[in-house]
Amino acid sequence: MSSLTIAIVVAFCIGYFFIAVESVTKVNKAAVALLMFVVCWTIFMVDPGSYLTAISGQDLPNVVSGVIEHHLGSTSTTLFFLMGAMTIVEIVDQNGGFNWVRTVMKTKSKRALLWRIAFLTFILSAILDNLTTSIVMIMILRKLVREHKDRIIYASLVIIAANSGGAFSPIGDVTTIMLWNKGVITAAGVISEIIVPSLVSMIIPAFIMQYMLKGNLADVPAAATKDESAAFDFSDFQRKVVFVVGVGGLIFVPIFKAITHLPPFVGILLVLGVLWTVTEAFYRHLPHGTDREGTQKRVTNLLHNIDMSTILFFLGILMAVACLEEVGVLTALGEGLNVVFSGNHYMVTGIIGVLSSIVDNVPLVAGCMGMYPVAPTGDMAVDGVFWQLLAYCAGVGGSMLIIGSAAGVVVMGLEKITFGWYMKHITWIAFVGYLAGIVSYWCIRTFIFTTPL
Repeated sequence: MSSLTIAIVVAFCIGYFFIAVESVTKVNKAAVALLMFVVCWTIFMVDPGSYLTAISGQDLPNVVSGVIEHHLGSTSTTLFFLMGAMTIVEIVDQNGGFNWVRTVMKTKSKRALLWRIAFLTFILSAILDNLTTSIVMIMILRKLVREHKDRIIYASLVIIAANSGGAFSPIGDVTTIMLWNKGVITAAGVISEIIVPSLVSMIIPAFIMQYMLKGNLADVPAAATKDESAAFDFSDFQRKVVFVVGVGGLIFVPIFKAITHLPPFVGILLVLGVLWTVTEAFYRHLPHGTDREGTQKRVTNLLHNIDMSTILFFLGILMAVACLEEVGVLTALGEGLNVVFSGNHYMVTGIIGVLSSIVDNVPLVAGCMGMYPVAPTGDMAVDGVFWQLLAYCAGVGGSMLIIGSAAGVVVMGLEKITFGWYMKHITWIAFVGYLAGIVSYWCIRTFIFTTPL
């Protein structure tokens, strides 16, 4: 490993450390992530020819700019998807679209609510994706749970349940989509064999976390409920239309992608455009005077509510990891794991899952797909042990640290959960569920599905 590569790794580790101790330094994690992104690529530029040997004779600054723009392009698709999903959910929430969902889920028991949140998040994340589902569930939680100390416990379970639900669905997580598109897993195979481990990885943490909650939820003051209901300009029917268009549109995004083969963020922007048009039409036909009061809930004003610090944090992290990928650190790490744990796919994928809680799981999975060839038979075959475990571990493993998944990053920003609090109270719980899911998968492959479907 060259001195420049070591410097890039050190810069990344220092940045990661300061992100981890944000609650101590009081420096926003987005600022640190952006600095980490810039420093890593600046070090890369000291001698880019050592990494881009195949094109060393060309104009290297322009070549490196092209490389950065390539990574920025793939990163921006995630960012636009995130911004579109956050805006859609904000529109639905601010215009009362989630009211009936809140009514259905409402209960006085804190533990009963925890289980309802867990299973609803698990199911939705398989249909939508873990990122969008997390945003939706946090918005619902804000309507149901007033105390922040209780809500961050529910929010932590949302992260675990969203990542677990996304792991068994071919459209539930970016990594499963990658593996599915590559053809190393099939929809039937991953659903039938990973759904039980995914459930286990959600149920066990939920069982443990229920003991962190005692008593009943505080009632929402009658005056607050009255003021809240009065604040909505739309009728009950219009609020349901907003919900159906918004959430139904999110469900339609994977279908749109399958039909058009366009990136998911294009579908998100389509849904946002349709929902924006519908709400504008509703506001246009409101009685005179109400329209003026309701302008604060129009999309042009709601765009100001989007948490840009979370977007910038995501940008910084993904681009810094892209630099690690470009210098070959992630590939070398994967090859090292393969040598150390030769022949033991449970250990290799298990370690990859742990690593996915530290760095983004997308480049890890991408590295694995390029590093390990698909075999005609055995554990490396289509729907083999390695590929299915990779789908499970890369998805569920991200729950162990709050910055280990897109769902965690978003919830961290929305609920202001610190890295330290999550690591102290939740990390070990998520790890127990993660290991239990791997054990359950081993039982399934050993005693039920002895060969790939």
